[in-house]
Amino acid sequence: MTADSQGFATRAIHAGQPADPTTGAVVTPIYATSTYLQDAVGQMRNGYEYSRTKNPTRRALEECLAALEEGRHGFAFASGLAAEDTLLRAVCSPGDHVVIPDDAYGGTFRLFDKVASRWGLSHTPARISDVAAVRAAMTPETKLVWVETPTNPLLGIADIAALAQVAHSAGALLVVDNTFASPYLQQPLLLGADVVVHSTTKYLGGHSDVVGGAVIVNDDGLAGELAFHSNSIGAVSGPFDAWLTLRGAKTLAVRMERHSDNAERIVEWLSQREEISDILYPGLGTHPGHDIAAKQMSRFGGMVSFRMRAGERAAVDVCNSTRLFTLGESLGGVESLIEHPGRMTHASTAGSALEVPGDLVRLSVGIEDIEDLVADLAQAFDG
Repeated sequence: MTADSQGFATRAIHAGQPADPTTGAVVTPIYATSTYLQDAVGQMRNGYEYSRTKNPTRRALEECLAALEEGRHGFAFASGLAAEDTLLRAVCSPGDHVVIPDDAYGGTFRLFDKVASRWGLSHTPARISDVAAVRAAMTPETKLVWVETPTNPLLGIADIAALAQVAHSAGALLVVDNTFASPYLQQPLLLGADVVVHSTTKYLGGHSDVVGGAVIVNDDGLAGELAFHSNSIGAVSGPFDAWLTLRGAKTLAVRMERHSDNAERIVEWLSQREEISDILYPGLGTHPGHDIAAKQMSRFGGMVSFRMRAGERAAVDVCNSTRLFTLGESLGGVESLIEHPGRMTHASTAGSALEVPGDLVRLSVGIEDIEDLVADLAQAFDG
């Protein structure tokens, strides 16, 4: 059986991770080295000369991530934003333009609005669930169409195949942030995307103990640019961080099933609460992106957002009242988290076109016993 024919869980455990040839260790070692012996001047062993350029532990992670996304080339970075920044510098030039989601992750918006704009990269927010709106936002200078699906924090859904056609017809690339879905639930490259980005801090790492990012592509030329800029900028994953992420990825399949199971039960419970005006979850038949999500995702994931009928104060009170759901930023770990996006992860969007509603609460549903999670929400709502 070849790696190409192996199932997802098998690839997560084995891709890029053969037994160590020296000792037979079944777990990839942490290669905590900065430099490597050269057999003669300029004569490297297996291409290793300096760990900013290439490290065996990081390489194992990169090969595994590429295999999980059904891609050819993977690159691991020190954070999701480091991955995004390196991608922008590898692909874009001053004067170029990018279409971004009108409810993008706050850190991504800040990167475009406060950092990339200073070196001449412009952007236009668009409702990525509306193909016509994305098309209308494009200009002759558009180099990238950048989407999250589901989006953070409003759980909007983009039709990846349709947006790939829109981007390609204008000579642009489609970038999909696949952090919320993870490669277990969705594989954008198979749907026509050119680039997949991840905050591997989230579901891929899965244990809230490491920060990282990734970029996966198929095109050899683009991979060459990414390799050059990754080495030149240097925001790469360290060997211990790569090892932790690789360890987390091994259990991604079983974790995502439990995250999805629990999220569905939470949504069912939330739907019975009169305090809530809207539940944002693509698994609901009433969600405007449900049909597309059902087509391009295997399940609907562990992220749930909802809006409080009584407004922002009520949303903040719920966030402050849970005991098992930890009040904290980030997502995708085995433990459940709750947050108020407007005051926490998306504070950078305040006053912009991407400002999120003050009555919004976001849950990252973990893998604890569902009865305990429901009981915790109940006591938070009932006071």
